[in-house]
Amino acid sequence: MSTIKAPKQNPVDKYPQPPYPAQEQQMPGSEQIMDPKPDHGETSYRGTGKLAGRKALITGGDSGIGKAVAIAFAREGADVLISYLNEVEDAREVAEHVKAAGRKVILVPGDISNEEHCNRLVEKAIQEFGQLDIIVNNAAYQMEHKSLQEISAAEWDYTFKTNVHAMFYICKAAEPHLKPGSSVINTSSVNAYTPNRSLLPYTLTKAAIQNFTATLAQLWGEKGIRVNCVAPGPIWTPLIPGSFNKEKVKEFGSKTPLKRAGQPVEVAPAFVLLASEEGSYMSGATVQVTGGMPTI
Repeated sequence: MSTIKAPKQNPVDKYPQPPYPAQEQQMPGSEQIMDPKPDHGETSYRGTGKLAGRKALITGGDSGIGKAVAIAFAREGADVLISYLNEVEDAREVAEHVKAAGRKVILVPGDISNEEHCNRLVEKAIQEFGQLDIIVNNAAYQMEHKSLQEISAAEWDYTFKTNVHAMFYICKAAEPHLKPGSSVINTSSVNAYTPNRSLLPYTLTKAAIQNFTATLAQLWGEKGIRVNCVAPGPIWTPLIPGSFNKEKVKEFGSKTPLKRAGQPVEVAPAFVLLASEEGSYMSGATVQVTGGMPTI
């Protein structure tokens, strides 16, 4: 009897390595003009029904990690509500992948820094799906600065509202609807462990996300609701050319032990694990997907 072996590939050269083409975008950025195009698992991710019947809300689900998670969740059997700011073309492309997987998709544009909008996201999910089983708080904002003098009070406030406040708003609005077995997954960052001095507001929010996750896991544990987070390292998403200068984009990810940026598809399986029954005893945890960058 023959055995089919899964292909094994050196992770160092599995995806494009720096230097990448010099490029910049205006925030929030779009994958449509990135070079090389990010891999979200469009042709490679294969589902096995891990999330059959589940209903998920994903912020920042139009591109980057959120897009990869949306595709993976749909191919695992989940219906998906995708929250995005204003990147219509990116969002529609994700929707087509979800539909192709035979799942329902709802697209909701808007700014999650606004509490009322966060409440509407949860209301829309319940209205369309009748239930809510998985929340992925993934959307984030960052900008690079050389000194405190370059950081305006407005930007500081917006970064915290987008990265931290929205997570609180959504979880608070969703709490009455979450049943035992539900899962909340927040996106942290390697910057919570090894802060990047040029991303001060962002790194602080990512540390706050980890603390929020650990605390909420204790608060909701008796409800049977698991709360975890994923801490990615340098991942090739529109956030990168949208927030860094051309020279940094060219060398993005080169200082990791794997010598390259990660692709969104390489992060998505961690979210699937945490959302599925296979992660039933995982709560208050952080799964690091950093290309070898230390988190200790």
